[in-house]
This record gives sequence, C-alpha cells and structure tokens, in this order.
Amino acid sequence: MGDAPAIELNQVTVRHGKRTVLDIDDLRLTDERIGLIGANGSGKSTLLRCLNGLVTPSSGQVRVDGLDTAQSIRQVRRKVGFVFQDPEAQIVMPTIAEEMDLGLKAQRLPSSVRRERMADALQRFGLQGREEDSAHLLSGGEKRRLTLASIFAMHPDILVMDEPTIMLDLPGRRQFRRMIDPLPQRVLIATHDLELLEGFQRVLVLDDGRIHADGSPRAAIEAYLDLVDAREAAA
Repeated sequence: MGDAPAIELNQVTVRHGKRTVLDIDDLRLTDERIGLIGANGSGKSTLLRCLNGLVTPSSGQVRVDGLDTAQSIRQVRRKVGFVFQDPEAQIVMPTIAEEMDLGLKAQRLPSSVRRERMADALQRFGLQGREEDSAHLLSGGEKRRLTLASIFAMHPDILVMDEPTIMLDLPGRRQFRRMIDPLPQRVLIATHDLELLEGFQRVLVLDDGRIHADGSPRAAIEAYLDLVDAREAAA
C-alpha cells in the first residue's frame, strides 16, 4: 500500500455559477486511510469528484501520481476508482456477472484475466456463486458490495467512496468496515458515520468548501463537533 500515488491539489476552486463550492489552497494526500467529514453541502463530494475527473476545477490543478486530472482523465480513472453514494447510479447491467464484466472489458483485458479478477472480487465481497442473480433485485447492502466488487476488480491504486454506509444498518456498517480494512488500496471516504473513521490515519473537516481542520480522527472529529456546537449556539 505504501506505493500508492500521491494526490495533490494546488490552488483549486470549483464554482457553480457565482457560488464557490470548493476552495483549497494546497493539499497533499498520501495516507492510506483518509476520511472527509462535514455538514451536507460542505464540499466533501465535490472534493472527491475532483480526484478522478468527475469534476474539473474552475481554477487550479489536481494531480494523481503527477497526472493532471483535467488533461489525463483516462489514466487517472485507471488509478482512482470511484464508488458513488447511491449504488443505483452505478449499477447499469442486468446481472451481477455482466455488471462486474463491464469495467473489465473497458480495460481490454483477456477473458481469462477478467474471470479471475471477477471471481476474486466476488469472493472478497461475499457475492460468490451469485453471478447470474439480478443486480437490480439485490438488497441495499448487496448493491453496495457489488459496486465495491466491480471497482475493486479493476485494480485501481486508490478507492474513493462517497457516503458508502448511508443506506446500511449497524450490522451492515460493521460488515462494510470489515471489508475495507484489509483492502490493499489507499482509501478515501466521505462520511457522516464517525465511527467508521476509527483507525484512519487522517481526517479532513470541510466547511463551506474549505478545509476547517486536518489531523487525526480524534482531533478532527472534536474540531467538527465544536464547529457544529458553535453553529447551533449562533442559530
């Protein structure tokens, strides 16, 4: 995991019309497990989407392993796998096998390699033996596991996840944590599930599109709770 590429943001702003939704001076991310927390609309999802070119900065530069996400989008997306907040937005094929094979075919891999990667990913995420099941009739937790398996099978260096536990109950959230802990990739997660961040190396607190705090999970969560308390007291 130590060889995962660095992520760098330099003077990055993202604007929607006249409104600035992200404003980052300089940020370098190299830790293996990184969390993003903050209120809805704080800029977490926008920051994550900048990392694989889903969002292009209005100004500034985002680089992954030295590659500019605006100029080298295909290479960047091979390095950065993105798991959407809503699995329904990511699942497009009728069966689990077809959904798994979609991204692998896009990488132009031989069928033998695709089968091997599919089997490994399905085993890892607890969907082995269900290749012909309908992808759209899975439970919410199973759909989440399928999206993770599909991205994992493509062997990205970095996994970026936007609110991956939002639809999961407590057992589902704990199961999700057990699945991501041993993953070899660098993992970045935007979440409201503060318990999920235990054991992470670094947590960023976003507020109004800016980095409000940056540190260990304990320090960052305390800073976030203080921010929430201050906002409530001022309301």
